[in-house]
Amino acid sequence: MANPSAVCNGHLHHHHQKQNNLLKSGIYKKNGITKGMKKNGVSNGTVYKKKFVEHFEQAPMYVAVLTFLGFGVGTIFGYLRDFMRAWGLEKRNIAAEREQQKDFVPLYQDFENFYTRNLYMRIRDNWNRPICSVPGPQFDLMERVTDDYNWTFRFTGRIIKNVINMGSYNYLGFAETDVNALKTVTIELQKYGTGICSTRQEMGTLDKHVELEKLVATFLGVEDAMVFGMGFATNSMNIPALVGKGCLILSDELNHTSLVLGARLSGATIRIFKHNNIQSLENLLRDAIIYGQPRSRRAWRKIIILVEGIYSMEGSIVRLPEIVSLKKKYKAYLYLDEAHSIGAVGATGRGVVEYFGMSPDDVDVLMGTFTKSFGAAGGYIAGKKDLVDFLRTHSHSAVYATSMCPPVAEQIIRAMKCLMGLDGTTQGQQRVCQLGKNTRYFRRRLHEMGFIIYGNDDSPVVPLLLYMPGKIGAFARRMLEKNIGVVVVGFPATPITESRARFCVSAAHTREMLDTVLNALDELGDFLHLKYSRYSKSSHPELYEETRLELED
Repeated sequence: MANPSAVCNGHLHHHHQKQNNLLKSGIYKKNGITKGMKKNGVSNGTVYKKKFVEHFEQAPMYVAVLTFLGFGVGTIFGYLRDFMRAWGLEKRNIAAEREQQKDFVPLYQDFENFYTRNLYMRIRDNWNRPICSVPGPQFDLMERVTDDYNWTFRFTGRIIKNVINMGSYNYLGFAETDVNALKTVTIELQKYGTGICSTRQEMGTLDKHVELEKLVATFLGVEDAMVFGMGFATNSMNIPALVGKGCLILSDELNHTSLVLGARLSGATIRIFKHNNIQSLENLLRDAIIYGQPRSRRAWRKIIILVEGIYSMEGSIVRLPEIVSLKKKYKAYLYLDEAHSIGAVGATGRGVVEYFGMSPDDVDVLMGTFTKSFGAAGGYIAGKKDLVDFLRTHSHSAVYATSMCPPVAEQIIRAMKCLMGLDGTTQGQQRVCQLGKNTRYFRRRLHEMGFIIYGNDDSPVVPLLLYMPGKIGAFARRMLEKNIGVVVVGFPATPITESRARFCVSAAHTREMLDTVLNALDELGDFLHLKYSRYSKSSHPELYEETRLELED
């Protein structure tokens, strides 16, 4: 089998001269660059082994003004419609406290629902669209319409066929229905059935779980691993087992909700550092060591850093080499969530650890999910055997949650063996390389068209900035008219001025599919005036410019 690095590296450094020129113009922005990177983004070999540049461009000022104006107009009309509902001039479709309970403490606050009923409801048709096929590079969509301005929907019975799927996390294309590919899954389904009906600590540990855990440990190059039936719970239920009162959690401000929930449930003290900002993190680490716990000034029992491999809304990649250097310097622990990066980056799909050419031993807790690159469900925690043995006893998921069902475990085994070449083919390696090609092609074309996109050149998560609230619905609806399914995201999931469409590139996308999407985006970008790129200054100076780093509390 060919050397995977040799197979892929031919596509890693194309257009470098062009990127250097754009960097000088301002499109490629430094993100807390330290001694490991030169000013032009080229590695000097001390920390990074390859170029590391990310895109965070600022839109023109008028865009921000019009965005705030759009939310302002929507808010005014929202108050007007609430007034009309209160006086019976408009039908009230929302939940309300019963008259008999008017003296009770309110179960829910009416004003807290203001945004949902008056702004979100106007564009609600762009979410929760039901599909009726495998979420591969294309899917079938059930058509629905509304007769009451998105309060309720009814199905027409029509199926919209072959919609290009630009929203699912099917990075390597393992969400598939090929009979030959799923033969082993079918066999396990017939042998074990669909469910376990027990937890791992009772009667829910099968030989398939043991096989999968050994394979995951081998794939990641660690001593041991433990798998869980739900990816979200892998974070939210295991972090409380690792830290508690008297411990300090340092969490990236853009971490996923599962990490945030796990940190809150743990009872540990939480401090937030600016996204991917090494100076901000070091300031917090230094203060934690110097001052210790509040009031008592005792040393923290543990300090753990929570980061993600690829951030799912920004498309940025964690600055792992610098964070590992800090965690070693200050004797902290590192928890790395590779939900979006495992399988998606690295020469052989082993995530950001491989992407940066580092050792798995540099990360104390390796976490990932099987819901994306592996086309399955669940997650894993991997690392030292002592860590995994501890979690087998103390993890809430191990004690209370139902085990992963055997057909899902077999799907993960099938996909992972394919990536490792244990199936006797190079198909897994080809998928990894194809994903890299598709990602760089798609991002490069969007830049050339004049769109503002965020993130790293090698990240298959591609956020395209829409900004104005009125354009969120218009964008998604018109893309669907062109048989393209997209995910749009707005406030409060993003900052109020940074509504966006988030594309997820897949190895299963053909060049023809990507060109179809790009041509539609080019046309729609002109129609909706979305091509804001002017190679301007970063929209996050406090996060990405060294001159502002001392402002961290």
